[in-house]
Amino acid sequence: MTQLELILNLNSDSLTPSEVEILKNALEARSEAGEFIKRDKYLEAMERTVAALKIMREFQDFQNPEFRLLLVALLFDLAEIHYSLKNYKQSEKEVDLLFKVLENLVRSNEERFAQYHILAMELSTRILRSRKKALDLLVKQQITTGSLYEKVNSGIAAATDKLVDSLCTTAQLLAATGDIRGALKFYAEAIKYSKKRTGKVTRKEVKMTVEMAEVMIRLRSMQPRAKRLLNAILPHAVALETVQYEQDIISLIEVIDANEEPETKWRLFLHKVIAGAKSKLKIGDK
Repeated sequence: MTQLELILNLNSDSLTPSEVEILKNALEARSEAGEFIKRDKYLEAMERTVAALKIMREFQDFQNPEFRLLLVALLFDLAEIHYSLKNYKQSEKEVDLLFKVLENLVRSNEERFAQYHILAMELSTRILRSRKKALDLLVKQQITTGSLYEKVNSGIAAATDKLVDSLCTTAQLLAATGDIRGALKFYAEAIKYSKKRTGKVTRKEVKMTVEMAEVMIRLRSMQPRAKRLLNAILPHAVALETVQYEQDIISLIEVIDANEEPETKWRLFLHKVIAGAKSKLKIGDK
């Protein structure tokens, strides 16, 4: 993925010096996210994008076009990041929010902002197609998993590895369709069968546990549990000298720590942005 390109008018008379500083700081965090995106480090990119959004909350005039354009870019980036992580349901939510923020921007200056609406439509289409594909694949995958269960239960030990892989694939597809709790059940089942097969924690169990934690953090209520799980598996990753997994675990913990503040602050911020836009649209219609 590549970040949405935009040109802000930081010399606009509608901006105060403090507001310009806020926009510059948010742009800097977004630029840092862009560097992570280039290296396919989407979790780190997500953390920096969220940091940029937190900076934006200090802005005073939520209806300012430069503020709203940067907010559009950050929401677009976030939707693309979740799309790259195959978190299609969350990506859909961000696109819905993106359209709400874009609505009065396009009305106020169609020539400048219409292009962003078109790009949002294209992203929305991609997400819907990918989610439908995941749903179609899920049906087939569940049939495969069922037949492998029968083989394992009938005593064919060699089928266990294939069952573990099949359970993980099913979990990934469930997560892509938005069934987070269902995905976690399949990951837990895969880890259980894998440990039973090997009798110890191997690189495969570390990999599955990291993937499980990645899915788990999508639910705010489960983030503390995900952090405990990551801290528990980290010594095993170190002992196995799995440097990449060590880095992934640390990055995930950092994402959780950066997201610890109450969700009500986010809801209030977004409510103010959207409510203000609706109010402005009503006035314009009159």
